[in-house]
Amino acid sequence: MVQAATNQPSQKIKILIVDDHHIFRQGVQVNLELQSDIQVIGHGANGEQGLALVRQMQPDVVIMDINLPVMNGIQVTRQLAAEGHSSRIVMLTAYDDTQQVIHAMRAGASAYCAKEIEPDKLVEVIRQVVQGRYVLYEQVFDKAGIEEWLDRGMQSVAGAYYLDTGESFSPLSPREMEILQCVTRGLSNKEIAQALQISHQTVKNHMTSILRKLAVEDRTQAAVFALRRGWVRLKDSAEGDD
Repeated sequence: MVQAATNQPSQKIKILIVDDHHIFRQGVQVNLELQSDIQVIGHGANGEQGLALVRQMQPDVVIMDINLPVMNGIQVTRQLAAEGHSSRIVMLTAYDDTQQVIHAMRAGASAYCAKEIEPDKLVEVIRQVVQGRYVLYEQVFDKAGIEEWLDRGMQSVAGAYYLDTGESFSPLSPREMEILQCVTRGLSNKEIAQALQISHQTVKNHMTSILRKLAVEDRTQAAVFALRRGWVRLKDSAEGDD
C-alpha cells in the first residue's frame, strides 16, 4: 500500500487522477510530473474505481472529474468525506456554475477548477490544497473564508428558499442519487418504487428532500439540473475506456 505523504519538503505530493478520458488523464500526468515535488501514483476511469483507489493508495490529492460513469465525482467526494479520508479533492470539470461549485464544495472538495486551467496554475492549486487551503476561481481561502463564501453563494442562488431550510445544497444520499437517476430516465414515483423495491411514500419523501437539496421546484427541474451538470448519464458504462 502506498503511504500518504508527510509534510516533509523532500517527500513528493502523491496524486490520483480520476477521469473517464484516457488521453486527458495521460495529459494531466505528463504535465504534473514535470514538477520535482509531484508524483502521479494511479488513474481511475470511473467513480467506483476512484473510490477504491483512494481507499487503497491514500493519495495526498485526487484530481477528479464530476461527470464520471457509475458514480459521479460529487458522490465519490461525499463518500470519501464520510469515511474520513485525508485526501484533498480537486474537482477538474467542464461544468462551471455557482450551483455546481457549491454542491462540490459542500460534498467535501478542496478546489474547483475548469478543465481549461493552465498546467502551472493546476500545480499551484495542488500545492495550496495540500497546505489545507481551498481554491475557487483562482482565489485562495482558509476554512473560515470558504465557509463564508459558500454561505453567501447559497443565499444568492437560492434566496428565500435557502433561508427556509438547512437542506439546500447538502450532498444527496446514495438512495437519493438512485432516485434522481430514475427520474432522469422518465420513471414515475410508482415505477421508481417498484424498481427499487421501496414504498411509494418513501419515494415521495426522498423526492421532497432532493428538491430541497437542489433548490429546485419540481422533478423536471431536478432532472435537468442533474443531466446538465453531468451528475447523471442516460447511458452509463461501468467499464470506462481502458
